[in-house]
Amino acid sequence: MKNTINQHTIVPALHRRKLLTMLGSISLTSIFSSCTVLNSNNNSNNINKDNKDNKNNKDNKNNINNANNKNSINTNINTQQDNYLKTQAVTQIPSLGHVVIVGGGFGGATAAKYLKLWGDGRIAVTLIERQTYFISCPMSNLVIGGSRQLSELTFSYEGLKQLGITVIHAEVTEIDSVNKCVIVNDTHIQSLAYDRLILSPGVDFLFDSIDGLDTAAQKIVLHAWKAGLQTQQLRQQLEAIPNGGTVAISIPKTPYRCPPGPYERACQIAHYFKKDKPNSKIIILDANEDIQSKKALFTHEWNTTYEGIIEYQNRWELKRLNVATRTLENQFGDSITADVINIIPPMKAGIIAYKAGVVNSTDKRWCQVDWLSMESTAVKYIHILGDAVQAAPGMPKSGHIANQHGKIAASAIVELFNNRTPLPLTIMNTCYSYVDATRVIHVASTHRFDSQQKMYMTIKNTGGLSKEANTLEGQYAWAWAQTIWNDMLS
Repeated sequence: MKNTINQHTIVPALHRRKLLTMLGSISLTSIFSSCTVLNSNNNSNNINKDNKDNKNNKDNKNNINNANNKNSINTNINTQQDNYLKTQAVTQIPSLGHVVIVGGGFGGATAAKYLKLWGDGRIAVTLIERQTYFISCPMSNLVIGGSRQLSELTFSYEGLKQLGITVIHAEVTEIDSVNKCVIVNDTHIQSLAYDRLILSPGVDFLFDSIDGLDTAAQKIVLHAWKAGLQTQQLRQQLEAIPNGGTVAISIPKTPYRCPPGPYERACQIAHYFKKDKPNSKIIILDANEDIQSKKALFTHEWNTTYEGIIEYQNRWELKRLNVATRTLENQFGDSITADVINIIPPMKAGIIAYKAGVVNSTDKRWCQVDWLSMESTAVKYIHILGDAVQAAPGMPKSGHIANQHGKIAASAIVELFNNRTPLPLTIMNTCYSYVDATRVIHVASTHRFDSQQKMYMTIKNTGGLSKEANTLEGQYAWAWAQTIWNDMLS
């Protein structure tokens, strides 16, 4: 499938030609800085050990055998990256710079790919991601509803490796912004130096904001707001519920990841109940004043397709959970009991953003950025992407927006490495919601950088909203998903 998500529109044509015709190169100032990139006792064959499955494995082995020869460093950037990760003998790389990316989701994986493409092979890119596989949050509600399998949303990082990106599956435990290096919890790599760092940390949850939602309770009361094991476990809980049982979905106050996601989830569960457990019921407990996205469209479905199945209550902020009695209590002391409880807790930037010192919003939950480059306003040379960013007006926390953030950052870093000022871009967002297994509604928006306000603003009279749920948009939605997965991972 062709990469059609804004590959050409995200960066104006003249800008793309500039990016792809960069002249000259600079030497990195000791890529190791004050960091020890590798354990000196490390067997270099262990680094990127999963590269043995790569079809280029034979060439990689030949390169590794030459790694200790200081005078035989291949000028190919892929070999250079392998060598600097495999031996301390290399102290300089004929490259524009080294970018380390933490987090391989919609933002981080996209940034890695486009740094390689737009950097004309002169930027060394290292992606550090805890998980071996990428699992998509968009479309994961279909797994909960029973019309898709999690395997359909799961992809490897082999496509990025084949582009010459070094992918390390490990956890970053600390960030030393003074010496510009990341500390990695890995038996083979202790730390890794960078010229610029990109953080795509996603979100973490404020579990302690809800009394009773402790570690033990979290094993029973699931959020399933990060696709993976909990997605499957929530599906299993729904399958186990008796006909006539009740499901409660608790929605936090905004901002949270994917504004229409909880309402789509309610539709998916209702679609399953209508077919297999028609006497069952869903109660939506929304802490917000009203439905946060596609209100008229969702309300229509609840009042027609799922009449008597879905009940919506607004201004219902969850404060207390009793796991033993499966009871939820709100800010007014009102309580509801349910057989299955799905709590989506309030959110904040991923923990690594706090460790990097880049969480600087007023409420101490999100990261503020220079929107021209996505560079942190708190710490230089660190760029932030995706849901962890304090969003611009009208800009949702979504996978599509994170993808666009990745391209803004990639474009800007190429410009900065060439001592040029990043250019403002125009970006877009599309969000599809399945109201059953095949019918879909969508909302779309376009955002342009405003030089006076120094942030992205929604362009009036652009984007759009579905008139009604329909199957044609269902085809578009699945095609969108396949396209954006391809855009970020291959």
